[in-house]
Amino acid sequence: MTAHLFTPITLGSLQFPNRIAVAPMCQYSADDGSASDWHLYHWTNLALSGAGMITIEMTDVERHGRITHGCLGLYSDHNEAAAKRTLDAARRVAALGTKFGVQLAHAGRKASNQRPWEGAGPLKAHEDPWPIVSASAIAFDAGWQVPHALDEAEIETLIAKFVASARRAERAGFDFIELHGAHGYLLHQFLSPLSNTRTDRWGGSIENRMRLIVEVARQVSEAVPGLMLGARLSVKDWVEGGFHEDDAVEVAKALKAVGVKYICCSSGGNSPLQKIPLGSGYQVHLSDYIRKGADIATRAVGMIDDPQQAEDILIEGKADMVALARAFLADPRWPWRAAAVLGHELAVAPQFARAASLAGKWTKAD
Repeated sequence: MTAHLFTPITLGSLQFPNRIAVAPMCQYSADDGSASDWHLYHWTNLALSGAGMITIEMTDVERHGRITHGCLGLYSDHNEAAAKRTLDAARRVAALGTKFGVQLAHAGRKASNQRPWEGAGPLKAHEDPWPIVSASAIAFDAGWQVPHALDEAEIETLIAKFVASARRAERAGFDFIELHGAHGYLLHQFLSPLSNTRTDRWGGSIENRMRLIVEVARQVSEAVPGLMLGARLSVKDWVEGGFHEDDAVEVAKALKAVGVKYICCSSGGNSPLQKIPLGSGYQVHLSDYIRKGADIATRAVGMIDDPQQAEDILIEGKADMVALARAFLADPRWPWRAAAVLGHELAVAPQFARAASLAGKWTKAD
């Protein structure tokens, strides 16, 4: 019997050869938003992994939407050309059926920061900081910039930038787009009452707070109908009075109505006051809640690295796919490990075939 993890799944018009997803991971290694030699290595490495779904890191729709000076973007011709060149290389070595997507985003009030290994805090005066924006003029934390609250015209311009980046993604050759409505970035900032205190049509009720992400999804879906569309949500803020599961169900239903095919269920990131019960699979129950409440395909994510655990999530119906991030950084051939544990025969690149049996040997040693 084929393991659930290795059964195909269809989302919209796309069929994925298995239910293993590489979650987007910021690399902070771009050149003014353009993919670099690091990305060439990183994407081709992931392409060889055997994962059916590879979502490229948070990719910003404008220069000032980047978290750091090193963040990836799709806001210029150079960005687009570099993405196409790097994606083309990854496709040439990818396992059969692998699909590639890009996560479009804007960092909002969490922009203009240092890379993690440089401190991760707001850029200092000598580090070329830039002004930041958000739903409301509320800083993320003490000592951080106070963002400018976007006005009506600026919000419409922002939506147009998401659409423009989606068109660039299509020209670059991506198979799908994921909208980043999680981790305290701009779309999440509008969703959460912790960061959105507006009194106009973009704030207040959940219907108003979700208006931006739903409108972005609607316009992106209309602009690039050939690309499957998904979204990542922070299903809860883990802060009293913040965005929560029932809000997320309503957002997921509204996104589904405008063409979104799956929700990647993450959490947190919008407040330094969050109290997250970190642990293996700590967000799986959120995937289960959204899957049942909104009747939409979900991707479980968050400290999942054991193959049997991933398999059990699918068997128990708590998600339709399982996404891993750090596990792929530690073990770029994680699907080989999963295949060995679950007794599945995985086709690998012929150049690597002589090494495939080692995964089973090492797994038994574990």
